[in-house]
Amino acid sequence: MNDRIRVSPIRLIDEDGEMIGVVDIEDALNRAREAELDLVEISPEASPPVCRILDYGKFRYEQSKKEKAQKARSKTLEMKEVRLGRSMKIDPHDIEIRLNKARQFLTDGHKVQIVQNFRGREMMHRDRGFDRMKDIIEKLSDVSKMEVPPRMAGRRVTMILAPDKAKIDKIKRRAESELKNKQEAESQASKPAPEGASEQKANPVAESKPPATEPVESGKS
Repeated sequence: MNDRIRVSPIRLIDEDGEMIGVVDIEDALNRAREAELDLVEISPEASPPVCRILDYGKFRYEQSKKEKAQKARSKTLEMKEVRLGRSMKIDPHDIEIRLNKARQFLTDGHKVQIVQNFRGREMMHRDRGFDRMKDIIEKLSDVSKMEVPPRMAGRRVTMILAPDKAKIDKIKRRAESELKNKQEAESQASKPAPEGASEQKANPVAESKPPATEPVESGKS
């Protein structure tokens, strides 16, 4: 920052975010002093290094806020575990309940580890556990993507699914659109009918009939 920048020339960005170009370090420092701001090196690895004129105190405050937000997000979006019972003998309805929970975790942005345990002689039919995992992958494919494929670890088979942001965003947009359409339809239905509409319906105007014509007598031969 400022006089600690030893490299010259530098690529300068002014206080308004405009790219000035390559200038001598002394010219850049003079511009920063005239603006009563700081010259801060933001891309030291570039050639030449990129520096920007800005309020360093405000810059550090904004950076600190971003770092805190990233840390909070990393803590919130943690790995969730969904266990499919203590053995392969689990009711299909219970599996659906667990899959709905996994779907909710994925929609909220969490990764999910699916765990299938084996007991006793079930280890002789481990292929059934892998078949179950394949079925789960298919059922959750609309909101997830494979991160770690099914693999055996002791007496259980595990896999990790990650949220598919593009698919989830598409589902959310569709749900929002359907909700908006429903609300608009309900709003239209609740509006009162225009005045006179009921009278017109109850007393329709009689249709006009063409005038009757007298029969024309044929001439005598």
